[in-house]
Amino acid sequence: MLKRGIFTVLNECDIAPALHWPPMATLVSPSPRHSRGLIPSGHLWLPRASLSACLRGTMVRSTMGHPLRDEQRINRFPATPLCSLSWWFEGRSEVLVADRPDTLPGLHSPREDYPGRWVLSGPHTRPSTSYCADPTHAMMVMFMPDALHLLTGLEPEALTNRLVDAQTVLPPDWIAMCEAVQHQPDDAARMDCLEAFLEPRWQACRPTQMLQTQRYGDWAMHLAQRAAVSAPGRSLRQLERRIKRWAGLPLRELRGFGKAEQAFFDTIAADARQGTVRWADVAAGAGYSDQAHLCRVTRRITGYAPQALYEGIYGDEAFWAYRLWV
Repeated sequence: MLKRGIFTVLNECDIAPALHWPPMATLVSPSPRHSRGLIPSGHLWLPRASLSACLRGTMVRSTMGHPLRDEQRINRFPATPLCSLSWWFEGRSEVLVADRPDTLPGLHSPREDYPGRWVLSGPHTRPSTSYCADPTHAMMVMFMPDALHLLTGLEPEALTNRLVDAQTVLPPDWIAMCEAVQHQPDDAARMDCLEAFLEPRWQACRPTQMLQTQRYGDWAMHLAQRAAVSAPGRSLRQLERRIKRWAGLPLRELRGFGKAEQAFFDTIAADARQGTVRWADVAAGAGYSDQAHLCRVTRRITGYAPQALYEGIYGDEAFWAYRLWV
């Protein structure tokens, strides 16, 4: 038996959660709308309630047993305020590098290896793209950046727009957890192991008042409120520094992600309700000045105009990460 800080654990993956903690993560049911010709997008796991202010969710993707053309092996991800920790259980991914900062990479773009066995990613202000040459089974755990800061002491600002070898920056008990997750027999067991590890550590360091709903806009507002009362000095500059230290990005960018997320979910809702999307209505509902403003922001975060993104989500294998949230 090991003793770590204020809590005792049986091993590096901690104790059986069913005996001590709330039920494990929830596997989200796939969307009933699935385009013909696309393989299953993967699985989205939402955290147990007690970890909802720590984790945004976990995406699992497996292409094992599915024949794919080369262009279908591309993975498109939006810019994000989140940090992530990734595992590969089969296969591997490579980073596709754009020729210019204002373009998206494609199938024939230069490729770079990911920097380690387990990869820690910070907030990204630009969309990113990867490629899986072989059948792959991988998992990406998405952390709220302020929660990762509290749990590990790492500064999200230092990780912004970076991918790093997790073994070079995470504490030793986290590396032991990564190893334990790597050797679990299935995705449910991996989530069980991860959450059993995080639960006591999060309960020991989480802020007194936590926001349970983790839409980006609400989170940014709550972060600003926390910054205002957390320490002496309440000038605008001091608050901005505090928020950027916790989240890695300035408050203005966090609020921008909140608007973009609102537009995304408004689009999904309009499509489900009406079978069509009026972009002017989406722009107004999310608080943009006009449709052109929505287009500019959508391009900056995803690399695509709203209509092209919408068509990609429902018709292009590369957009599986977006489909998981539909």
